Amino acid sequence: MIEKHHWFGRWLESRLPRPRLRKEANGFPKRLVKRVVVFGRMPNPTFDYYFRARLQASDMPPFDAVDIYDTAVADLDPDGVFAVVCRYASAAVLQWIERHAERLSGVGLFLDDDIPAVVTGRGAELRYRLFLYYRALWPLLRLNDHLDVVWASTPQLASRLRDSRALVLPPAPPQALWRRAPSEIEARGPTCRDVLIAYHATGIHLEEHRFLRPIVEEVLRRRPNASFEVFADRRARPIWRGLGRLRIREPLPWADYVADSEGRRIDVMLVPLAPSHVNDSRASTKRIDVARYGAAAVFSEGPAYGLAEDGDEVRLPYVATAWRDAVLQLIDDRSMRMQLAAATRRAVLQMSSAADTGLDIFKPGYGNA
Repeated sequence: MIEKHHWFGRWLESRLPRPRLRKEANGFPKRLVKRVVVFGRMPNPTFDYYFRARLQASDMPPFDAVDIYDTAVADLDPDGVFAVVCRYASAAVLQWIERHAERLSGVGLFLDDDIPAVVTGRGAELRYRLFLYYRALWPLLRLNDHLDVVWASTPQLASRLRDSRALVLPPAPPQALWRRAPSEIEARGPTCRDVLIAYHATGIHLEEHRFLRPIVEEVLRRRPNASFEVFADRRARPIWRGLGRLRIREPLPWADYVADSEGRRIDVMLVPLAPSHVNDSRASTKRIDVARYGAAAVFSEGPAYGLAEDGDEVRLPYVATAWRDAVLQLIDDRSMRMQLAAATRRAVLQMSSAADTGLDIFKPGYGNA
């Protein structure tokens, strides 16, 4: 049955709309870019992690971030605008692009997920999969006639978008979105023996919840000074019932999630990724959340976070005993936690530095402009 579903899912995935550039596109704006308008579900992490800092760099034109449900979309001035569709488009956004195509400097699409694989997989709720189809895939039937460039968050995702000649655009968050003051980094000092462990997941990581549940249960049994916090939706919540020293939280809207880190610290954050077609295309954005909370992290080994021998962070195969032992060691070794937290901050600082040069495509004189 599993093989049959797998075959059917791949077949269905191959039939879903995919991005492709318009016939005359060459990866450049059609004319001088006077302004950039990024459409998406605002506020959202995708815009903040990939575009905000780049568009704030020197030599960039003015920009606006516009929610796809904004009733004022139709009134936007299109003259010289390069429109970026950040994952999602609404009917109003598509109509605006079609109506003003000749006045726009260009249209781009950014993707940070293998959306057809998510839609045809079983990891996400049906409601979310339908949303992805109607807001991310169906719009391509109209948007593809206008696309000048497509960006993908990882080389793996770009390789799955070959027909669109996708360019890789890795995450580059503003430092203000993750960097903590030294006083906050040291907030849980050496006299504090209590250790807070957390797993902050979205609703499409049900397998990872199942993977972590027995690991966390044993860790809490063996270390009475540890407690655990998990973000879990209605499908994942039952997995965690029955544990003591556990706080189950509802997933937060993006702005609330950013604010959640203010004034508090997490000691250890778990970032597992089950081996899957979808996860192979993921970027390392969870590093940014780890840095924001000042945490030490245990990452899954793989395309997103690298191999075990890469760098100074902990990356592990998807093996329960390895994760259990690593978490127990981090609970007992505060010095190691501090070293790992610093290593992740260095990695995220390197991400942020990539935004300093902005995006060449929007600079005067680039390409045909």
